[in-house]
Amino acid sequence: MCKSMKVSKNAYYHWFNNKDIVLLKTATMHLKERIKVLFKENREIYGSYRIQKKLEQEGLIYCRSYVGLLMKEIGLRSVLKRKFVVTTDSNHQCLIAKNVLNRDFNSLKLGEKWVSDITYVRVNDDWNYLTTIIDLADRKVVGWSLSEDMTTQNTVMKAWIDARKTRNISNKLIFHSDRGVQYASNKMTKICNFNLKITQSMSRKGNCWDNAVAESFFKTIKHEWLYRFKFTSYNQLYESIEDYIYWYNTERLHSSLGYLSPLEMEIKLRRIIKKVA
Repeated sequence: MCKSMKVSKNAYYHWFNNKDIVLLKTATMHLKERIKVLFKENREIYGSYRIQKKLEQEGLIYCRSYVGLLMKEIGLRSVLKRKFVVTTDSNHQCLIAKNVLNRDFNSLKLGEKWVSDITYVRVNDDWNYLTTIIDLADRKVVGWSLSEDMTTQNTVMKAWIDARKTRNISNKLIFHSDRGVQYASNKMTKICNFNLKITQSMSRKGNCWDNAVAESFFKTIKHEWLYRFKFTSYNQLYESIEDYIYWYNTERLHSSLGYLSPLEMEIKLRRIIKKVA
């Protein structure tokens, strides 16, 4: 064989005795390349745990510590986190709804529990305001709006209209938020009171844990995305948020969903409904 391949016996035996090492190095190189691709595809956001889960979905089973070691060798590091400050204007005379949700963030039915909140995003030396509505069943952002003011019409109302276009509600929807004036305004309370399917719910005063899922989303989008850029216009910010939310809804793995994306969880829940029906 050595004669036909024009290879010396010494070269053959050197390869034979070290082939496992060569194969291991080759496999490791391919794994590192795949890790690089997954890291880039997921916006340089994922740490070793989520990268390990993505590899697992592809049939590549490795322990998280090994994936973390390879990421360190490559020089890949997920986005660093910053402190997050929540601000709510609850100093108003509007009526406050009871905390019906009561921190029960679990749901197996789409359109059964929605949580909403508003946050600030800097644009040059000014602020824009992001409002989101999230369905607790699949953690999908079903509605959102970006505004240059904090009026009810341009924040919560626009997000609500967007959410109602995106998804139907169940016969007993709980719509939960903080005590902000936008949610306690006549416009929102009339919508909730007029529709017998909707029960409005609000957090206790100064208790961000009562709306933890909505707060968590803002922390996530800021840490993973918005803090990485400087925005100079409303349109630039809008396009960036739109891009992130689309990825968040269709691609991002959620630990609370067993490392499924909101889209995968939605499909799973709809299949369950069909089987029951």
